[in-house]
Amino acid sequence: MSESRITRRKVVTGTAMTAVGVPLLAACGSGDDSGTGSSGDNGSGGSGPLVATSEVPVGGGVIVADRNLVATQPTEGTFKVFSSICTHRSCPVTKVAGGTIDCPCHGSRFSIEDGSVTQGPATSALEEVAFEVTDGEIVPS
Repeated sequence: MSESRITRRKVVTGTAMTAVGVPLLAACGSGDDSGTGSSGDNGSGGSGPLVATSEVPVGGGVIVADRNLVATQPTEGTFKVFSSICTHRSCPVTKVAGGTIDCPCHGSRFSIEDGSVTQGPATSALEEVAFEVTDGEIVPS
């Protein structure tokens, strides 16, 4: 069996596979609607910067899958950071486009401005994460 490298793109899109062919990421969590991932950690405890502010497009965002976070820039110079775990069934969101953060599992969408639900079935907003901008980088605090 050939060995393949797991890239950030494969993890974000959910196509990363283990050596025995079992998906690395589950499509849905335990069914708990609490909004926390199965580990209960929103990923903000990681060390170091999340992303450079220059990498976050105005009117869009960047998903940082290995930290379970999404950073957005709703308007120029205004940044927000949210959990990237959907509050409906704990699926990881995979896309930021058209002013929303999108979950592929059941179609929920969240506002890049405040994490509020713009389209269900989710009924709770994405958890906002405390951060600061330091030397052009977004750093969870």
